[in-house]
Amino acid sequence: MKSLFTAMLLGTALCVAQAQTAAPASAPAAKETQQEKMARCSTENKGKKGDEYKAAQSKCLSAKQETQQEKMARCSTENKGKKGDEYKAAQSACLKG
Repeated sequence: MKSLFTAMLLGTALCVAQAQTAAPASAPAAKETQQEKMARCSTENKGKKGDEYKAAQSKCLSAKQETQQEKMARCSTENKGKKGDEYKAAQSACLKG
């Protein structure tokens, strides 16, 4: 009886440990780290020199990262009044940028 209880206890502990370490499938994307942000900004500003590079880096690093929902709302507002294929093309271009 003790061995059955011990086995059940260990099995439960393993299941709980696995559940805690597994990332949920619908988890939101992780926030960009400062190092990742610096690398992204550096790539975006490649080719710029001196003060132009410093200013662009500063602007990029201080900018708030826009969420996908915020980006969609902004693009929708920017493309208000466009219809059909024109709207779809403008939305696509906006969301990629």
